[in-house]
Amino acid sequence: MPSWTRLCLALLFPPLACGESREAPAAAAGAGGSFETASAGAAGRTERAGSNGALPGESGAAGVGGAVEATAGRTGGGGSSSAGAGGAGIDRPVSLLVFSRTVGYRHDSIAAGVQAMTKLAADHGWTLAATEDASRFTDATLAGYDAVVFLSTTGDVLNDAQQAAFERFIRAGNGFIGIHSAADTEYDWAWYGGLVGAYFREHPAVQPASVVVEDATNPATLALPNPWRRTDEWYSFKSNPRPDVHVLLSLDESSYAPGASNMSGDHPIAWCHEYDGGRAFYSALGHTSESYSDPVFMAQLAGAVTWVRAR
Repeated sequence: MPSWTRLCLALLFPPLACGESREAPAAAAGAGGSFETASAGAAGRTERAGSNGALPGESGAAGVGGAVEATAGRTGGGGSSSAGAGGAGIDRPVSLLVFSRTVGYRHDSIAAGVQAMTKLAADHGWTLAATEDASRFTDATLAGYDAVVFLSTTGDVLNDAQQAAFERFIRAGNGFIGIHSAADTEYDWAWYGGLVGAYFREHPAVQPASVVVEDATNPATLALPNPWRRTDEWYSFKSNPRPDVHVLLSLDESSYAPGASNMSGDHPIAWCHEYDGGRAFYSALGHTSESYSDPVFMAQLAGAVTWVRAR
């Protein structure tokens, strides 16, 4: 069956389970935390620097403290949703908040990611707001969304009150999608670490590798070749998330040179799970700007939206 046919079937009949539901750890919000430095290139380096900095200038479609809305018709594969917080019984398109604030290393690919997610929403008939304004994390504002996407965030991006509002949003049955350095975010917030599934440890130089599809039935993996050969920045993690999540993709460590960034041969790289009342998807892919013009990579993200909203 062609990959595009399998993807269409997934959008119409998405699987409803992905691992077991987990309770969140006790909240442990705090300042500080570690994140990536701006150095690049050396294999095996650890990209976690010392102190929080001022918010860098925002790039892409979202201005400082602002948001850009992309609204399209309902003719795409996304369909409508009535499950958003505060939206019970309301027939409306899936609504996404893409959040890309950085308080540390800032990926050049964020602008391309925002642009690509905006187009993806338009193509599927979803609505989308892209922002770097953490003050939008309130109960009232989050009630307008079905899922929040952390797009290459880094460092401590939310204060205690904003964290609490986001926790309530997930507990209300909503979705989370983490892309790339979403795992390099909020190291001192235990609940968030459980939501993502694992924290970033280090990575080697950007290089090609083979990605193994472990579950080809999830909407996020239906369109993917197996193995999936691509170039990216291959994260390793402080802990192996496999016991607590449903692994979708893993790395063939024999297909590249991980150096000290290996995970002893068991290297999950994308996964999903039910968590504290909501659903979470994470993919460590997406370091490069080229990722966001790759239709296979974007099909993964489209499928992730489908899965986190399939409740």
